[in-house]
Amino acid sequence: MSVFLALTFSGVALGAVYFLAASGLSLIYGLMDILNFAHGLFMTLGAYAAWDVATHLPASWGAPTLFGVALVASILGGALAAGLTEVLIIRHLYARPVSQILVTIGLDLAVVGLLLGGFGSNSLSVPVPLWMMEASKIGSVNLPNADFVALLAGVIVLVALEWFLARTRFGITIRAGVENRTMVSALGVHVGRAFTLVFIIGGAMAGLAGLLYSVVFSGDLVSPTQGDSLLIFAFIVVVIGGLGSIRGSAIAALLVGLVQDYTNFYLGTHPGFAEIGNLSVVLLLAVVLEWRPRGLLGRAL
Repeated sequence: MSVFLALTFSGVALGAVYFLAASGLSLIYGLMDILNFAHGLFMTLGAYAAWDVATHLPASWGAPTLFGVALVASILGGALAAGLTEVLIIRHLYARPVSQILVTIGLDLAVVGLLLGGFGSNSLSVPVPLWMMEASKIGSVNLPNADFVALLAGVIVLVALEWFLARTRFGITIRAGVENRTMVSALGVHVGRAFTLVFIIGGAMAGLAGLLYSVVFSGDLVSPTQGDSLLIFAFIVVVIGGLGSIRGSAIAALLVGLVQDYTNFYLGTHPGFAEIGNLSVVLLLAVVLEWRPRGLLGRAL
């Protein structure tokens, strides 16, 4: 029973990271109808920003302080990358969805290639506090402290996003601009700035997801292609949850994380079943779309 509980908690933590990765995608598509295939790049750049800052600061600051600064750097790195992408590229392609897809895919491939050329394919280590590498015993179950960090981050982002869209002036402006951009612009509201803010928020969450995935599930290692790997699961989460639904993405992320962890543990050790966890996620996607084509809480595809 303790193994099952530990496995469940690990799956929930993995789901929290998937939610952080998917929430930006869902936010950008739901409010702007843009499928951003450069989102994985924001995750990678956020993780590299964290590594760069942490490794260039004095070691005397201590691992907890270095990790805290790295956490902020990942958020700012992802936000900066997303903001520049929207201002320099996406802003000129709002009425051209095919061009959006092609350009964002090309941007991702180009920058990942630059990272591989500059840093090589070897993974880089991010310093983390010692307590994050330890576990806390709750009852008879040892739970990794890093999983608590991922879960807390996911909950905070979910609550903050819901509050931002429903309670703040910018959130209401963004939702109104999506419904009728011309009318909102006529009232003197700069909708373009609001849309840039959406991209920045999405990129910030992507950068955070990139760092936490490195710390919690990749042994504190950052690599040039990690964002693309995480992007695949982020898209699956968004489609299962329903395009444009933040709450749907949260529910879907938990389902995907749990299904992947359960199948990897109980079936992945058998010969020929090494990738069963990934396959189970794809099968979950197929089942949900067969039962509910628009996803759990989203609008029709």
